[in-house]
Amino acid sequence: MSKGPITCHVLDVSLGRPAEGVEVNIQTYHKGQRNVDIFSPFAHGVTDADGRCLNMLPPRGSDEARLQNKQVGAGTYKIVFKPKEYFEKTGRKCFYPWVEITFEIENPEEHYHIPLLISPYSFTTYRGS
Repeated sequence: MSKGPITCHVLDVSLGRPAEGVEVNIQTYHKGQRNVDIFSPFAHGVTDADGRCLNMLPPRGSDEARLQNKQVGAGTYKIVFKPKEYFEKTGRKCFYPWVEITFEIENPEEHYHIPLLISPYSFTTYRGS
């Protein structure tokens, strides 16, 4: 199966292994009334045993993407990770119950991969490949 145009990977750096079961949401940005910034739900997934979420969206240009109105275009998006439950399952507290990363898609033909490195009291990210 082909992967979607936006994917992610969550690694628990405090344990040195993938973070399975982290809820992930993708949102799209648009300007609302009175210049209010609004992010609307676009896609949802949960990380697998390898900490990856590869199929939140159907493959680019597919019939499925067109039928579900899930075609990725240029614009601003937000990916929201919810690691709190993941840490609670292992008896750990976390300072960041949600990690929200806003990013810009300039070329919708490219693949966008957003890795997240987490521990109970820190996180970092970068544009992956």
